[in-house]
Amino acid sequence: MSPTVTPFGSRSTAAEVLEGVELGGRRMIVTGGSSGLGAETVRALAAAGAQVTVATRSPAAARSLAAEFPGVRVAALDLADPASVRAFCLAWRGPLDCLVANAGVMMLPGRQVNAQGWELQLATNYLGHFALALGLRGALERAERPRVVTVSSGAQLRAGFDFEDPQFEQHPYDPFAAYAQSKTASVLLAVGIGRRWAEYGITANACAPGWIHTNLTRHLDAATMQAFGAMDAQGNLLTPDHYKTPAQGAATTVLLAASPLVEGVSGCYFEDNQQAEVVDGGSEVMAGVARWSIDPVAADRLWSYALPFVG
Repeated sequence: MSPTVTPFGSRSTAAEVLEGVELGGRRMIVTGGSSGLGAETVRALAAAGAQVTVATRSPAAARSLAAEFPGVRVAALDLADPASVRAFCLAWRGPLDCLVANAGVMMLPGRQVNAQGWELQLATNYLGHFALALGLRGALERAERPRVVTVSSGAQLRAGFDFEDPQFEQHPYDPFAAYAQSKTASVLLAVGIGRRWAEYGITANACAPGWIHTNLTRHLDAATMQAFGAMDAQGNLLTPDHYKTPAQGAATTVLLAASPLVEGVSGCYFEDNQQAEVVDGGSEVMAGVARWSIDPVAADRLWSYALPFVG
């Protein structure tokens, strides 16, 4: 099958992608939608008429969005807490047209675990979204053309999922390796949903937003930011040419969440509003989706691995 091609590029904004798209009556959830890319995703979807629930650990931070758009509501959700995920799912009523798995944490400097002992980047970026998708599957089934979008990262090019030591219990914790494998897992979640839930009419795709200044980088030290070209020697933020604005970073997310251009597409990975080329991952690769990130065998194995988190 030929890859999906759209008229949008790396500098397109979320509003431009949804220009002319009418989402009235569509109900969507955006995790981590109170700031950064999530907030821009919520704005674009709500401006197009969607009813959007911002699922966040910090409901107070999303009040301005709810005030800005009458179709936006806010609900508490801690993805690293299985009980919080279950409570959110039990409270949901009616159909769900799209789940946008946007929330995440990046490169925690030290190994942290949740109350059940799961490594926190994996728990937040993948396991919580896995449990959320499972808990909301019935709601997705009740929608007409339901979609799931997982927000991954180009970091998936750097590491496959380490099934032998995913929690860094046997080897020293590496902040970037933990982040990279959690983002590989995000792509594999879309692949798994695409394979398992097609019979229910549910499609799922993953995307990379690109390089953007958001709160996601709050745990990065100055040396790392300088290596990214995003900070000078005095600690001032820089914006290299390859960086995007949050509105540009959210474009691919809303493309997958709501654009008719990707209707029926499932189990794929997009970047810069285009379906990505499948490549061999590695430290020097800068674009595309790694073969290990879309491996159906790995997707099935990871699905089984995550089930105990759901409880």
